[in-house]
Amino acid sequence: MERPRDPFSAAELFSLCRRELAKRVAGQKEMVDGLLAALTAGGHVLLEGVPGLAKTLAVKSLAEITGLAFKRVQFTPDLLPADLTGTLIWEQGRGDFSIRRGPVFANVILADEINRAPAKVQSALLEAMEERQVTIGETSCPLPDPFFVLATQNPIEQEGTYALPEAELDRFLVKLLVPYPSPEEEIDILGRNARMGAAAGPALEAVLDAAALLGLREAANAVRSDEKIARYIVSLVSSTRPLSTRGGLSGAGGSGGAAPARLPKEGFYRHISYGASPRASIALHRLSRIFALMEGRSFVTPEDVKAAAFPVLRHRIVLSYEAEADGLDTDAVISRILALVPIP
Repeated sequence: MERPRDPFSAAELFSLCRRELAKRVAGQKEMVDGLLAALTAGGHVLLEGVPGLAKTLAVKSLAEITGLAFKRVQFTPDLLPADLTGTLIWEQGRGDFSIRRGPVFANVILADEINRAPAKVQSALLEAMEERQVTIGETSCPLPDPFFVLATQNPIEQEGTYALPEAELDRFLVKLLVPYPSPEEEIDILGRNARMGAAAGPALEAVLDAAALLGLREAANAVRSDEKIARYIVSLVSSTRPLSTRGGLSGAGGSGGAAPARLPKEGFYRHISYGASPRASIALHRLSRIFALMEGRSFVTPEDVKAAAFPVLRHRIVLSYEAEADGLDTDAVISRILALVPIP
């Protein structure tokens, strides 16, 4: 696969990836685009949706079109860190220990139902996600490059689960919500199932190898982002922090995404307990450039930032009890923030 040389060829490559994934996954445009964007950015993904919405199928298909090594780990309450990372094995003939590597040593890792495993297993995965290495005994072993973790969780079944700590949630570049299909998409799913029977589905072509993926990343790094866009991003993220003082960022003519100097924890902001960190600003800036690249543009617009705001911020905002009492979720809060912060 040839490296994309410009935004137009990069957009064509993204379209080719979408067409390949559409052979198995009906609809789910936001999930597919989010997976491709996170893969390009080199970030990890948290997928949330009820069972049966093709989360696992989408991840397997994504690994297939990249030709990367893929491993699936089913997280359960009795899972041990060694089951994920590997362990030391005593070799009688050598009189020494050797390392037996676990399933985490692959390019694409599917952590199925990640919140079913206890905290010690989640901590083992945290080191792999952040440091791109695991420690077995006294040896630190680097993970393959690229390394991409996709974790799934069921939002409606909480019995016997272990909520992910905020520190681990923040390591995911994006959180994607997988909704129910539309009636038309579900009819398409029925037709596909009737034709396929017990088969896994049509074969997919590896259209996004390591060289092409590197080319996409280089093309994304070349996408221009104006200073006003940077100020807009910082204003959006800082507006999620109701207890902090946010100074007047402003662009030309007093616009540019200025946030109020002080937003007390009252009114709308009583729904937020904790806001996003600067890691969210970095992720939002990175993802907005990739969204621009998907459209074949060499520059970022405020619409790209708005599109990236939901997957980047929805797992980084901690809502208050008032929000739960009022029936608000994080997407509603983000929509309100996007409406309040002026567009540059």
